[in-house]
Amino acid sequence: MARTPDPARKPALLEQILDYLLDKPLSTMSFRTLASALDVSTYTLVYHFGSRAELLRDIVQAISARTSVIQSRLIDESSLDIYIEGLLLSWEWAAQPRNRQLQRLEFEAGMLEAVHPDELSITRALYQRWMSIGCDALEGLGLSPEDAEIETRLIVNTFHGIQYDLVINDDVPAATRSLERAAEQHRERVAALLAARA
Repeated sequence: MARTPDPARKPALLEQILDYLLDKPLSTMSFRTLASALDVSTYTLVYHFGSRAELLRDIVQAISARTSVIQSRLIDESSLDIYIEGLLLSWEWAAQPRNRQLQRLEFEAGMLEAVHPDELSITRALYQRWMSIGCDALEGLGLSPEDAEIETRLIVNTFHGIQYDLVINDDVPAATRSLERAAEQHRERVAALLAARA
């Protein structure tokens, strides 16, 4: 008789995997090494995650779960202040020590995708999601689609660059000052574009 799957098992395993990877590179991750570290069978991991590519997707999605909170704030309340507050809220999440290690894993997944673009598309899809969130929010505020796309790409790339600085240099105050300056300049540009359209 087959066992009934436990829906809580996969999220619990994923959380254990994230904890295990906090000080390890993704490139060395295999079902065998994970199974040994988590004291489970490789069958258990294959059963819940399928393939290594699917596990990587689940890892990146778990790391990036903050987007749903920020996206709902941007959709529910459309003002420039709320929009900027969402950027700063995301930064607060990114600056936390555990989340800096998780961000390192997301960057590493992106580099793996660059080498194997046909096998993986996890971080590209996440990047497009951030672009969609930003464009929708800025168009909702009144920017043209063209200006919304340019401003979103600029702030998303700036944000990721400062996150990279944070992961590499581990200087939270310096990175935070840069992010706050970038957010304020972004606010000023968006406000000017909105005023020009009024």
